[in-house]
Amino acid sequence: MTGGAEAAAVRQVWSALGLPGIIDVHTHFMPKPVLDKVWQYFDSAGPLLGRPWPINYRADEAGRLATLRAFGVRRFTSLVYPHKPQMAAWLNQWAVEFARATPDCLSTATFYPEPGAAGYVGVAISGGAQVFKAHIQVGDYDPNDPLLDEVWGSLADSGTPVVIHCGSGPQPGRFTGPGPVRRLLRRHPGLTLIVAHMGMPEYDDFLDICLESQAVHLDTTMVFTAFVDQLMPFPVGTDPRLREAGERILFGSDFPNIPYGYREALDALTALPGVDDDWLRGVLHDNAAQLFAIELPSPLHPGP
Repeated sequence: MTGGAEAAAVRQVWSALGLPGIIDVHTHFMPKPVLDKVWQYFDSAGPLLGRPWPINYRADEAGRLATLRAFGVRRFTSLVYPHKPQMAAWLNQWAVEFARATPDCLSTATFYPEPGAAGYVGVAISGGAQVFKAHIQVGDYDPNDPLLDEVWGSLADSGTPVVIHCGSGPQPGRFTGPGPVRRLLRRHPGLTLIVAHMGMPEYDDFLDICLESQAVHLDTTMVFTAFVDQLMPFPVGTDPRLREAGERILFGSDFPNIPYGYREALDALTALPGVDDDWLRGVLHDNAAQLFAIELPSPLHPGP
């Protein structure tokens, strides 16, 4: 599918629902050297994952921004994450500048369990960070590390959402799974967490956590697609919890690091049994618009 045809196909999905566009809470924009290393990982990850993982939207930054905007994505994120100490503050500085230059990007920040983390997280919050990213698998850290106590406290007090990759997919880590997150929420029950990939593959546990904790959300990143169904399928059936948690399920894509077209992620949602247009409108736009206080466009100026 050509670029223009693909954009038209994506826009048809949300326009048919009467939406002004999509809000995608799980997209990645990073400093080029960091993103290059991420792409190198996926290029070589085939033997580890059991199948190739091609990057479908491998383009320069301007091209990737143009693609999202052509799709009608109204807001997106620049999810950055460190894999070692003394990296997070630098990533945050980059993300601040990116958000200033890219007004449709939610200002994003990150952290790592290290001395000084509370300080730079506080600076990010006071500077207007709208969302944080925590990657438990890649960072290989326990979210309950004492070095993060003040970080989580500040995030809970400010109500700033955190997209947290804490499930054990595509590969388990030492601290992934529902156990560490349950312990974290017992200590900081007010945390606004957005569980990436709906907690893949521990979907069942994380759906329960979402329903138990009013501030916990789930993002749909890659879930329900044919690619993930071959690796870690979601036991869809007619699970009523998908509807029960509907107001706290947010659309995420993992753009640009996805091995299929953007439209496929939307089709996987619209094909789910037991969901209706109201559920889809919430997931694709309205739930995130409420969480991040994103205003609807004026009727005089429709569009993303």
